[in-house]
Amino acid sequence: MIARNRPIAIVLQHQTPAVSGAPLLSLRDLTLGHDRHPAVHHLSLDIAAGQHVAVVGPNGAGKSTLLLALAGRLAPMGGRLVAPPPDTVGWLSQHTEVDPSFPVTVAEFVMLGRWHRLGPWRRPRDTDRAAVHDALHAVGLDGFAARPIGTLSGGQWQRARFARLIAQDARLILLDEPFAAIDTRTTDELLALMHRWHAEGRTVIAVLHDHEQVRRHFETTLLLARHRAVFGPTREVLTDAHWRDALQLREAFDDHAPLCDAAPAA
Repeated sequence: MIARNRPIAIVLQHQTPAVSGAPLLSLRDLTLGHDRHPAVHHLSLDIAAGQHVAVVGPNGAGKSTLLLALAGRLAPMGGRLVAPPPDTVGWLSQHTEVDPSFPVTVAEFVMLGRWHRLGPWRRPRDTDRAAVHDALHAVGLDGFAARPIGTLSGGQWQRARFARLIAQDARLILLDEPFAAIDTRTTDELLALMHRWHAEGRTVIAVLHDHEQVRRHFETTLLLARHRAVFGPTREVLTDAHWRDALQLREAFDDHAPLCDAAPAA
């Protein structure tokens, strides 16, 4: 539990369309951080299955930290997080966890998305190979299956990473700055892929910096500023007034800040 003398975050939660059943993600008084230093404070919200949510905020607002927790890779410092099991979540981090110089082909890399179905020892089946083939086709990498991943350009590498997500067939997909440092054509085609995911009922949560991109492609936005969060329809959240407030509230990580006395969540 979080100590009662901790400052309470201001959480403005707009009404979202009613959905049947429990939310896919439920956050209650959630505090997240690193080395006992909080980055996200007392966040409460629900995300329904099939929603597409953009996460925005100033640098240091805790956006990547939030995705780490949703992916099951960071334990909460306090509060409660209800989320799907980590092996059912597709996660695209800012920085790849596979060294591009590692001697694997594009197809072998994309096959990693099938690991949760294969396990550590089972050989790929025809259905797995077909899933990889279809994933490469979906991102425009036909003919690249046998290429070493180290020969790919930046845009091709990001397409391959999206193909791995497709092969995984996850219902919840987390994207941390997925369009950074790639060309406009690749960005547009990967955004089109995200719209297909939306049509399939998949839930996508993406950290983004381009506000116009958010306005065009995401109906729901979470604006983080450490002690404050605004969540709801993008047109109501991504306003000049809310952004000015967020900039005033941003904090740099301070190694000498007082430690958070919240106990780790059970």
